[in-house]
Amino acid sequence: MEEADRDPTTIRSLAISPDDAVDAFVYGRENPGEGVLRVTPPFHGRMRARIHVYHVDDAPATGAVHVAPAEVLEDDVVAAYPSLEDELEDADDAETERIRERHAEAVEAWRDRARTALVDSVTLETDAGTHRVDVKSLG
Repeated sequence: MEEADRDPTTIRSLAISPDDAVDAFVYGRENPGEGVLRVTPPFHGRMRARIHVYHVDDAPATGAVHVAPAEVLEDDVVAAYPSLEDELEDADDAETERIRERHAEAVEAWRDRARTALVDSVTLETDAGTHRVDVKSLG
């Protein structure tokens, strides 16, 4: 692969599935590990970012660019993600089950809202510094 193919500053836009962005965000909130949107070399003007989950970041070895899903979702939607931890603190078993059901319903409603809340552009972190690219919704 030529050096130019490994330069993420050639990217002008990222094509992102709203489901991938939402799933990566929720994964990071509900599970161990990190959910990101990943772009891998060779890089060109329009790239498809796909969901990627990891426990150890391999981007330095692979040359991939990782974008945090919170960066491609509108700030108010990110802030509105339903929290579960505070409600479970003093709950008994029966109440815990009801809280978990309500939380699952709240997350589904949040997912519906978040799928329509992709930003217009995002900043990529590269070895050469930051690089702003357009975000294009798939689907």
